[in-house]
Amino acid sequence: MLLEFIAIIAAGFGLAGIALSINFALRRRLPQWIVPAAAGAGMLLMAIWFEYSWLDRTTGTFPDGVEIASSNEVRSWYRPWTYVVPLSTRLIAVDHRFDRRHADMPGQVLTRIILAGRWEPTRQYGAVFDCSAQRRADLLDQVELEHGGQLKNANWVQLPADDPVLRKACGD
Repeated sequence: MLLEFIAIIAAGFGLAGIALSINFALRRRLPQWIVPAAAGAGMLLMAIWFEYSWLDRTTGTFPDGVEIASSNEVRSWYRPWTYVVPLSTRLIAVDHRFDRRHADMPGQVLTRIILAGRWEPTRQYGAVFDCSAQRRADLLDQVELEHGGQLKNANWVQLPADDPVLRKACGD
C-alpha cells in the first residue's frame, strides 16, 4: 500500500515535469494551470491503473495448479469509470495442488480454497466438496474423518448446480 502511494505521487510529479518541460519548450505559451492539472491527472490515472491491474497482478503470483473460480465486479458512484468497465475487487480460487480423494468416497474431493480481496489479507481454508450431492463442508476444528471417508461433525452447505467454485473443485 505504501509503495502504491509512492508510485502515485511519483506519477504526479512525472506528468507535472513533462507538462512543465513542454511549457518551457513552448516559451510559456500554455496556461498556468496545465502543470497542476497534469500532476492530478497523472496521480488519478496511476490510481486507476493500480485498481484495474490488481486482479492480473494477484493471479500472476499464484503457482500452477491454482484456478480462479470466480471474481466479483463492482460499480460505485465515486468511481464513475466503473460504470463503463466494472472493477474486480475480490476473487475465489481453488488450489488443486492439495486435492485429495478417498477411495471409498470417489464423489468427494478435499481441496483448498483461496479468498483474496483488494486491500484485504488473503485467506485459505480446506473444504470438502461432494460433487454428486452438490454440497460443501468447510474443514473446521470439530470435523473429523471417520473410517470409510465419512466426515463426522461436518456442516454441509447445499450449493446450486452451477456454483463456479463447486464446478472448479470437482473438475467440471
